Amino acid sequence: MKLNQNQNIEILIIGLGLLGGSYAKALKKKGYTVKAITRSQSSIDYALENGIIDDGAAEIRPEWIRQASLTVFGLYPTVLIDWVRQNGHLFPKGAVLTDVTGVKSGIVNEVQALLPAGVEFIASHPMAGREVYGVQNSDDSIFHGANYIVVPTEKNTEEGIALCKELGRELGFSRISVLTPEEHDDMIAFLSQLTHCIAVSLMCCNDNENLVAYTGDSFRDLTRIARINDEMWSELFLLNQKPLLLEMNRFRESFDELYTAIQNGDREKIRALMRLSTQRRAKFDKKG
Repeated sequence: MKLNQNQNIEILIIGLGLLGGSYAKALKKKGYTVKAITRSQSSIDYALENGIIDDGAAEIRPEWIRQASLTVFGLYPTVLIDWVRQNGHLFPKGAVLTDVTGVKSGIVNEVQALLPAGVEFIASHPMAGREVYGVQNSDDSIFHGANYIVVPTEKNTEEGIALCKELGRELGFSRISVLTPEEHDDMIAFLSQLTHCIAVSLMCCNDNENLVAYTGDSFRDLTRIARINDEMWSELFLLNQKPLLLEMNRFRESFDELYTAIQNGDREKIRALMRLSTQRRAKFDKKG
């Protein structure tokens, strides 16, 4: 199956939140037929009224599951497993499924094991999002220039991996990478989960109610992601506990190094750490 060669392909999105809604917007603009199943009827109503999907339902539609050429799960990890355990038998042989979940180890293998023979689940992770949630905040522009990670196992086919990469390109991602579930979770512990831990800790360490009247852009930029979906992120932290704690310890050691340099009045050490951070941060700057 080639996505960009057949605009009659039907795509089913299960879980119409921020990412599910953003996927729907991007794919509908490309001419695909997009349907959605989610538990909130108000989310379906909003998506239909705003032209985000072609059809939607707040209950399981077995015929949609059987007809879909590609199904995208926009669910929390544990909800995804429960959903597949209850409804995975509805997928026909040849169906291809993917997801948007932020952790993979312990999730991917279990989902694959629950599915019928001939149904392929190829995991992926769009490295894009916003500090708000819900389909009403969906925005497919968050994918433009962003990174997209395909996370296969030995059970995936070359065709399935290629289709998942093609989906990333159709959504508008600029860089597509391939990692194992373990590599993905080690990486995400540092790049995403640790940064959220730092933002949360920073907002919780000072209770001065007047800070908002004094702050500048640096504090706002650093703490943007502290406005957080506690239900989802607490689940992600605990599912990836070991890699995340390792990165938190590394951060604590690095912070202590800077703390000690300031405590000792060691300006050369402070400057050396700043030069190193400047050098490494430059690699992340987006080139025109």
